[in-house]
Amino acid sequence: MSYQLTIEPIGQTIDIAPDQTILDACMRAGVWLPHACCHGLCATCKVQVVDGEIEHGHASPFALMDFERDERKCLACCATAQSDITIEADIDEDEDAMHYPVLDYVGRVVAIEDLTPTIKGIAIELDGDGIAFQAGQYVNVTIPGESTPRAFSLAGAPGMRNRIELNVRRVPGGKGTAYLHEQLAPGDAVRLAGPYGRFFVRKSDPKPVILIAGGSGLSSPRSMLFDLLEDGDARPITLVYGARNREELYYHEAFLALEARHPNFRYVPALSDEPGDSTWDGFRGFVHQAASAHFGNDFRGHKAYLCGPPVMIEASIRALMQGQLFERDIYTEKFLSNADGAQALAKSPLFKSL
Repeated sequence: MSYQLTIEPIGQTIDIAPDQTILDACMRAGVWLPHACCHGLCATCKVQVVDGEIEHGHASPFALMDFERDERKCLACCATAQSDITIEADIDEDEDAMHYPVLDYVGRVVAIEDLTPTIKGIAIELDGDGIAFQAGQYVNVTIPGESTPRAFSLAGAPGMRNRIELNVRRVPGGKGTAYLHEQLAPGDAVRLAGPYGRFFVRKSDPKPVILIAGGSGLSSPRSMLFDLLEDGDARPITLVYGARNREELYYHEAFLALEARHPNFRYVPALSDEPGDSTWDGFRGFVHQAASAHFGNDFRGHKAYLCGPPVMIEASIRALMQGQLFERDIYTEKFLSNADGAQALAKSPLFKSL
């Protein structure tokens, strides 16, 4: 049994199962809705129910307030249909967006690498045609014994559809990353779904690209970089990547090699907590400071793509805006755990990402 879900203003009608969220039904039909946390915390996926009955699910009372429920609003990531329904969503079409339907996959681990003391690189081989995705997107990985999947950005080039790469940082106390770091082994099966996300390079705009990343937030910018270089894109591309120390700086030699091969690519690594007596001769400080120093605090005429923890994103946005780059040319992907989301809501129920 299934119901009919009509999405306005595009007027498209799709099937939705009784236990399926509105967001999941849309994504699997190739219809993109704005979303971020997917846990009922951030309110990014809020939509208006025009007709029909829904169940709100585990929507946070901060993200969806009582008066909004009375106004028949809901969070698409956790609301389910109780009848045929019609919703009205804020769908902002982008000519550079690729609409790949979300599908389920079963892959097999072919390699696990210690990239840093806290980050593992996991390579997964997929059968058949593999996964079609846009550089910057992510997948949800099923963790045995856990009801909530974990999101990880795809770190490889989109052209490698049958072999995907994940960079997984060990989260203290995190059950999902504990399993992936301590139990997962080559040969194991992995269940995942994707692609998800709306973080991608606007290729139709010829402006030079700045990629700013911190920690395992390097995954999406790495995929974007590979995609641009493999397409033969000639625009200037700068990757500014920050880590605490040399031990935590990964893919360093590979980026230096790419820089040597591609005249339009510049690589700017930064270490914020490297011992003073080390041999490191690169930038010392935070990644936003490295970006400002490299560009002389003038970012005009660029497109910037930022990926990493919220504190890094916020500092980088401030630096970019001080250097005359503004919201229309800044795109972000924040790495938020469940704990991060809870803290953000505790600080401000009106928290909104750029």
